Amino acid sequence: MKNIDWLVLVVTLGGIVGFGMWKGRASRQNIEGFLLADRQLPWYHVTLSVMATQASAITFLSAPGQAYTDGMRFVQFYFGLPLAMIVLSVTFIPMFKKLNVYTAYEFLEGRFDLKTRVLTSFLFLIPRALSTGVTIAAPSIILSTILGWDLYWTNIMTGLVVTLYCMYGGSKTISYTQMQQMFVVLIGMFLAGYMVVHLLPSEIGFVDTLKVAGKMGKLNAIDWKFDLNNRYNVWSGLIGGFFLQLSYFGTDQSQVGRYLSGESVGESRIGLLMNGMLKIPMQFLILLVGALVFVFYQFNQPPLFFNQTGLDKIANTQEYRQIEAKHSQIFQEKKVAVAQMFDALKSGNEQQIEQTKVKVTEADKASGELRTEVKDLLKKTSPETDTNDTNYIFLSFVTKYLPVGMVGLLIAVILLASMGSMASAFGSLTSCTIIDIYKRLLHPEDTDQHYLTVSRWVTLGWGIFCIIVAQFTANIGSLIEAVNILGSWFYGTILGVFLVAFYFRNIQGNAVFWAAILAEIIVIYTWWIDLTAFLWLNLIGCVLVIVFAYLIHLLTPKKVIG
Repeated sequence: MKNIDWLVLVVTLGGIVGFGMWKGRASRQNIEGFLLADRQLPWYHVTLSVMATQASAITFLSAPGQAYTDGMRFVQFYFGLPLAMIVLSVTFIPMFKKLNVYTAYEFLEGRFDLKTRVLTSFLFLIPRALSTGVTIAAPSIILSTILGWDLYWTNIMTGLVVTLYCMYGGSKTISYTQMQQMFVVLIGMFLAGYMVVHLLPSEIGFVDTLKVAGKMGKLNAIDWKFDLNNRYNVWSGLIGGFFLQLSYFGTDQSQVGRYLSGESVGESRIGLLMNGMLKIPMQFLILLVGALVFVFYQFNQPPLFFNQTGLDKIANTQEYRQIEAKHSQIFQEKKVAVAQMFDALKSGNEQQIEQTKVKVTEADKASGELRTEVKDLLKKTSPETDTNDTNYIFLSFVTKYLPVGMVGLLIAVILLASMGSMASAFGSLTSCTIIDIYKRLLHPEDTDQHYLTVSRWVTLGWGIFCIIVAQFTANIGSLIEAVNILGSWFYGTILGVFLVAFYFRNIQGNAVFWAAILAEIIVIYTWWIDLTAFLWLNLIGCVLVIVFAYLIHLLTPKKVIG
């Protein structure tokens, strides 16, 4: 990066974080202020904070790469979100607000018993801690790629910076930081999309770019075919996605804590409903940027491997130079075919469109085979190198082609997103540990200042744990998929516990406790044998808890009174 990029990066990060810490300074003096911003935030804070919590660096690193390699069908993952927001606004928010709880799991003790509360809290803590480790790894990829730093030490540095920031700042600091962050994020992604089209040949406009992307199969946003083994279609998004989003926003403390900080039921409701309206367009925009980058690389030769640090390890070998020569030849042939396709699209010549599409597809297939050869060479030369470069595609484009200043802004966007989501995650891990375990089981009677001090040390402990997890995420593939797979292991089970609590008033604690354990075992086994796409695990876990709880309730002898 140039000096001006560093200046933009430092000023953007420092300004937003400094402003957030200044605005939240009065709310970190007590435990309610530290964890829930004194429950005084307006709806627009809730909306932007909820969106920022979900939109981590993974979103802006991995989603464009996902669209580049697989098209835009990932957007269907969010189709169940608006429906989930409606259900939560009608049911969960009024109940949580009425009970004045710190965490979602406090409610379960009053409805069931202590062991069910603690079990559900642990089912939250496990995936949230693991996914936060993945979230730490995402910005580390940026810094290690740009600066050539060792990824493991970069994980440590990134994780510790955010951990210390969270120890100092409270919930209001996080909220104000996230609000400013979302404005910068949206501006940055609009500029990135504009620049991709601007860098294409002058005769190609935005509509033309979309036409080329469509013919290349990258605008496949809707798939109506019902297939349990297809990760992303309308049905998995509406049904599986609905249960995942309902559980994530209704029972995951990282999100519940965001809208519990709203100053009233109405403000929290509006905040969630606005999130439901804005999230899909925002995700569509991010994926569209990835599709546009794909078109850009139809006119500009892409690297055979997008992780430049990994590529440098084999760049001087004879085998790689031979593969690169073949790649250049294939690209020149494809570039001619793409230009012919563009002309055919302009003239509406369907026969020529199909002929050129076949040529381009064949060239892409040949390039894909060469990419496989490069990855095999990497495995042989440097076995520790991650050969899945999906997460590097957008970053590679940003650093090589965007003008000075914009590189710094886009890096700031990704780092800000990471800090916001990590801060919310650390806050939720701390809330559950302190409220559901430490205060409830280990140290029930003490001063507010004591719990505030312990909260900061617990934040440090979770930060260290998540950094350790981050060290094992180098070879897990697409980060955005990895996070959602982790959530799908547990969220359906947690949601089932809450639905039983709300709608099956006769079922008591023992029944739902053992039902949750049995359901979780089956969900993990279902994923292990690859029985179905991961989104359906959320529905399976939820339904199993309800069914098992009901059966155990029926089979349990009832006490006779009298």
